[in-house]
Amino acid sequence: MIELWTWGVFAAVVLVLLVFDLGVLHKDSHEIGIKESLKLSAFYISAGLLFGAYVWWLKGPQAGLDYYTGFLVEKSLSMDNVFVISLIFTSLAIPREYQHRVLFWGILGAIVMRAIMIGIGAALVHEFSWILLIFGAFLLFTGVKMLFAKDEETDIKQTRMYLYLKRHLRLTDDLHGSRFFVRGEDEGLKPGRWVTPLFLALLMVEGADLVFAVDSIPAIFAITQDPFIVYTSNIFAILGLRALYFALAAMVHRFHYLKYALAVVLIFIGVKIGLVYLEIKIPSLVSLTVTFGLLLAGVLYSLHKTKGEAAPHA
Repeated sequence: MIELWTWGVFAAVVLVLLVFDLGVLHKDSHEIGIKESLKLSAFYISAGLLFGAYVWWLKGPQAGLDYYTGFLVEKSLSMDNVFVISLIFTSLAIPREYQHRVLFWGILGAIVMRAIMIGIGAALVHEFSWILLIFGAFLLFTGVKMLFAKDEETDIKQTRMYLYLKRHLRLTDDLHGSRFFVRGEDEGLKPGRWVTPLFLALLMVEGADLVFAVDSIPAIFAITQDPFIVYTSNIFAILGLRALYFALAAMVHRFHYLKYALAVVLIFIGVKIGLVYLEIKIPSLVSLTVTFGLLLAGVLYSLHKTKGEAAPHA
């Protein structure tokens, strides 16, 4: 049982990272280049890996391997999220210098939202252990669906979420710098609070994270049922991905075939759950090795097949 102080250590580390990010690195809005993005990402990934070492020291090798497997799976599954976020920013014409602000507040929402979802998931697993079989079946279904899904260009402005928000929000036509809200009387609009396209982008990003959490949370619960490992591996993976977004967004087309590796990973995890109920347990080291090998193969194959391809124009 993880003591309260251990959760406090995690909360303190995340808080320090977020304050350092917003208060020091990005005190002023500016466009984040690929070089800065990669440096930031290396910093966040290092923080996540070091925290994994802390988990290993605190709870032992089994917990450490579970953390790293969950971290790797969450990081990889979030790659699709990068593509969707890129579409959102492009569709809503959000300048690059304001995108970090949206992503920063988006991660705060994700921290709270995933805490709620993981808490519910942990309670369900504790009360009804058979629900893991449902998680496994869901992962199998999702993995097979990903394998055979056709590539289709998504029009963000035709999605149900966008149309609903557009219909129910008092939305300004133009951006107002880095502000999420403006007073109508100050902008020649009807009195009251209006939201800007920047806040609309934030809501869309949060919605996308909610959708992807539906896949990633069952996947990590299939690896371990320890809420501490589930939550910490999720959050550190998200923190790193947000920093890496600006580099990935420019080269996301190079990872086209990674989704097939992700699909096989989900199928593997789903099968792993079924084997547990047949009293066949796959060791954590084997799970981590297989997951890493599949994802590495997906990345290398994608880079090989898309070598020389130019990024599609928005």
